[in-house]
Amino acid sequence: MLTEEELITGCCKNDRKVQKHLYEKYSRRMLVVCLRYTKNQLEAEDILQESFIKVFENIKKFRKECPLEAWIKRIVINTALKNNRSKLYLHPAVDIEHVENNFNENITLNNYNYRELLELIRQLPPRYQIVFNLYAIEGYQHKEIAEMLGTTEGTSKSQYSRARIILQKIVNDHYENLERDNSKKILKLQEAVPFEVLENETPEGEIRSKSKV
Repeated sequence: MLTEEELITGCCKNDRKVQKHLYEKYSRRMLVVCLRYTKNQLEAEDILQESFIKVFENIKKFRKECPLEAWIKRIVINTALKNNRSKLYLHPAVDIEHVENNFNENITLNNYNYRELLELIRQLPPRYQIVFNLYAIEGYQHKEIAEMLGTTEGTSKSQYSRARIILQKIVNDHYENLERDNSKKILKLQEAVPFEVLENETPEGEIRSKSKV
């Protein structure tokens, strides 16, 4: 396993084998980042490939002021933002003072695995999806986000507030759909199996026969 310094040195020399090592080491984690800023796998993979081309072209400029992975991740995010630049203006900015304040701070996302959570976030409009990712997941401050997106800090805050409201509605709708589906399954099961049998089902899945009086 090559060290970070060896990866940097080899890539600076355009050593194809070292470049392959670097790609294999970081590509899976960077694909996860790409997926957060896109609506489908194919688009994410295109951003990933473009990002690593930029990594190899610019690695000589890497000043080692941060871990190599952090530097690569910043390139990936910037590439994703560039890819989404036209989408950022599809939805008008909402002034924070006029955002409907009905967001529940206790919104629960712990019941979702990563894939499910990713799909929920992907349902956000592109503008809000990007700001939500940058603030809530990547950890950037609104001032930094404003600089990255060429907007104002207030606009970033308002878009994040709006994103949380929309995400809460998506989560609520998801829960309602799950409850509706579960209710339908229970009704079908009750139609197929007598209710008294369901009442007497043991935890082990065995059916107890009713005692005769």
